Amino acid sequence: MPRRTCSCHVSRVTRHGSAFTLVEILIAMAIFSVVIAAIYSTWTLILRATQVGQNAAAQAQRQRIALRTIEDSLTCIQSFQASMKYYVFTNLAVSSGQSELSFTARLPDVFPRNGKFGGFNLRRLTFGVEPGGGSEKDLVLRQSPVLMDMDADERQTPLVLARNVEKFTVECWNTNAMDWVSEWDDTNSIPAVVRISLGLGGNLGSGHAAPERAVVRVVAIPSSTLPSGLQTSRR
Repeated sequence: MPRRTCSCHVSRVTRHGSAFTLVEILIAMAIFSVVIAAIYSTWTLILRATQVGQNAAAQAQRQRIALRTIEDSLTCIQSFQASMKYYVFTNLAVSSGQSELSFTARLPDVFPRNGKFGGFNLRRLTFGVEPGGGSEKDLVLRQSPVLMDMDADERQTPLVLARNVEKFTVECWNTNAMDWVSEWDDTNSIPAVVRISLGLGGNLGSGHAAPERAVVRVVAIPSSTLPSGLQTSRR
């Protein structure tokens, strides 16, 4: 029987795939890293800017509250020549360049710490700058009812109106000199107009200290010192 010869042809198909080389992978990873770093840097800047803005807004709010407290108390001031020991108005420029303001006022029920004094709304107020935490300075308020000594709690833990105080100056309008004076030495009267400057500094975050932002308020005092003759005649 004849032998049949089967010829099988094996076809080899070469397939060319689209694979990445090692260099292309490294370049892609480098580009991806740069994009991630840029996104992270942008996000960090946004967070820091938000924090600075919030701190600045809170600082401005504390500044407004402190000035409003001083303004409200000045509009309630009382003074009687026959009892100047208790009603004397003093404004001193202390060695640090700050002011210390003290006077007597009949305060409303909504005034800070009013509930502590049990209905004694006629109180002596003293505003001044004292050392706070670290190297900072605080604007504090101490109160005591007229004819009473200041208690130990008020001396040791006064009400803090503002922190990081860089400037607190009080000037009184002197009608004789027709100019602002940093101290009021007329113990028998109160000034008609007072100018208050309050500047806060400190750190707003992001590692940068905030510049001093001084806000000025001019307050016209609606009351005047009652002469001793009128005060005696009313009794």
